[in-house]
Amino acid sequence: MPTYNKLVRDRIPEVIEKTGKKFSTRILDDNDYIKELKKKSFEELQEYVETNNNEDAIEELADVLEIIHALAEYHGASIEEVEEVRKQKAEKRGGFKEKIFLIEVEDE
Repeated sequence: MPTYNKLVRDRIPEVIEKTGKKFSTRILDDNDYIKELKKKSFEELQEYVETNNNEDAIEELADVLEIIHALAEYHGASIEEVEEVRKQKAEKRGGFKEKIFLIEVEDE
């Protein structure tokens, strides 16, 4: 029996159950939950980085976004609040649309 020891989406046990396979799960406490969410964010981002077509990229970005939603909720914010902070930062510092790559800055 493969061992996964990782955070999974809420309906994964239901999906596994439908296959007739045996499995075990546990509910994480808040400390373990945030630790596992953070780990999962890296896992999903790495899966995005490894894509090589738009369809797979969008699929993985959806997973990254699901993690962002969960992280926002954990920290007591809505995704709308996170979006508002993103907009404020974009207004002050810009976004990444212009593809600017900083080479160096002269020291004084």
